[in-house]
Amino acid sequence: MATTQQPQAEFVKAISRLDATALVVGSMIGSGIFIVSAQILRDVHAPGLLLLVWGLSGLVTLMGALAYGELAAMFPNAGGQYVYLREGISPLFGYLYGWTLFVVIQTGTIAAVAVAFARFTAVLFPALSPDVFLGGTIVFPQPIGAITVGLSPQRILAIASIAVLTWINVRGVKTAAFIQTSLTAIKTAALAGLILLGLTVGRNAAAVAANFGGRFWPAGGITAALWPVIGAAMVGSLFAMDAWNNVGFAGSELKDAKRDLPFAMAVGVLTVTALYLLANVAYLNVLPAGAIATAPQDRVGTAALEAILGNAGLYVMAVAIMISTFGCNNGLILSGARVYYAMARDDLFFRSAGLLHPSYKTPAVALIVQAVWTSVLCLSGTYSQLLEFVIFAALVFYLITAVGLFALRVRRPDLPRPVRAIGYPWLPALYVAATGLIALALLVEKTTYSGLGLLCVLIGVPVYFGWRAMVRRAA
Repeated sequence: MATTQQPQAEFVKAISRLDATALVVGSMIGSGIFIVSAQILRDVHAPGLLLLVWGLSGLVTLMGALAYGELAAMFPNAGGQYVYLREGISPLFGYLYGWTLFVVIQTGTIAAVAVAFARFTAVLFPALSPDVFLGGTIVFPQPIGAITVGLSPQRILAIASIAVLTWINVRGVKTAAFIQTSLTAIKTAALAGLILLGLTVGRNAAAVAANFGGRFWPAGGITAALWPVIGAAMVGSLFAMDAWNNVGFAGSELKDAKRDLPFAMAVGVLTVTALYLLANVAYLNVLPAGAIATAPQDRVGTAALEAILGNAGLYVMAVAIMISTFGCNNGLILSGARVYYAMARDDLFFRSAGLLHPSYKTPAVALIVQAVWTSVLCLSGTYSQLLEFVIFAALVFYLITAVGLFALRVRRPDLPRPVRAIGYPWLPALYVAATGLIALALLVEKTTYSGLGLLCVLIGVPVYFGWRAMVRRAA
C-alpha cells in the first residue's frame, strides 16, 4: 500500500525504551483519574464496585497491551494501530480507524485535555473565564443538545497550548521526547504524592469505616443484572486508561522498536493501572462515597486534596493537573500525527502530510493539520459529545485489531515475530471476548451514543472509496 509517488524519508530514531515507556504513561495519565470516579460511583453505587470497575479496566487494557506487543514488534512503523489493521484485516479497516482517529478520537481527546488544562489554569488566574464572548449557542436534537460555539478566554488558552506543543513537536522528536519524559516523571510523582497523603495523614476514620465496612458491596451482592451496569460504567475508566497504544504510532522513531514497543506498552499499562487503583483507594480513605459521587464538577482529586490540605489543596491540585494535562497532550500530539503521515504514504490523506520536514525530520504538515482541526473542536465545544459518540467505535477497533493477530497467524505464518503474544491464543481470545462484552453493555446501556459512534465510523466508508477514486483519476 505504500505510495511510490512520494520521496522516501527517514525519521530520526531518538526515542529510547525509557522515553517510550514515559510516552505510554504520560499519554494515559491526563485529567481522567482526578475526575471520572465520581460518575463511576454514581453508576454503581458501591465502593467495592468502584474498585472493581477500575481493576477490570486495568486488566482488559493490560491484556490488550500484551496482545498488541506481537503486532507492534512485527510492524514497528509509523502509524501503529492503523498499520496493524491494514495488514491484519484490510486497508479499508485501517483507513476507518485513521479516519475516526482524525475526526474525533485523537483530535477530540487533545481538545478536551487542552480545555481541562485551561480550566485548571483558571483556578490560579480567575480572569480566564469559560464564558463565550464571541459566538453563540446552536441547539441540536438530543442527545447532542445545545452547543456553545465561539471564543472564550479558556478556549483561547487551550488553543495556545496546542499551538505551543505542536511547535515543539515540529522542531524535533528528541526535544518532544525529553519534555514528555520530564513531565511524566513530575506528574507520576504528583499522583504518587496524592496517594501517599490519602493513605497516611489524610486518612479519615469515618470515611474508611463507611466505605470499607458493610456498604463496600451492594446489599444484594453482584448479581447478573449488575454486569451490564458495570460494563457501561467502565467507559470513564477505560478512557482514563486509553492512549496506551499511541507509542506504536511513533514506531519508526524508536531506537529498538521491535523490543521496546512491547516492553513500553506492557510496563506502562501495568504502572498506570497500579497508580489508578491506589488513587481510588486513597479517595475512599479520605472521602465518604457520597462525597466522591457528588464532588463539585466531579473534581474528586481536588476534593480529596482539599480535605487533606484545606484551601491550599485546591491550588496544589490545579498545578498538578496543569502539568498532567500538558504532558498528556504532548504525547497525544506527537503520536497522532504519525498515523496521518502513514495514511498519506498510502495515498489516503493529504499528500503533503506524508512528507517529513527537511531539517527536523518530523511530519510537520500532519502536525499542523492535526492542530488546526483540534482548534476547531476547541471552538465548537463539541469534543465532549463527540467522544461520547465514539467510545463504542473505539472499543470495536481494539477488538478488530486483536482479531487481526489471529488472522495474521493463519494467513502469514512465516512473518518474523520478534515478540509473541503472551498466552496465545487464550489470553488474546479473552481480550476479544471481554472487549466484545463491554461493547455489548454499551449497546444496551447507551444505545443512542453507541449508534452515533458507529455512524461516525461508517461515514468513512464512502470517504475511503471516494478518496481512492480521486487519487486514481489524478494519477
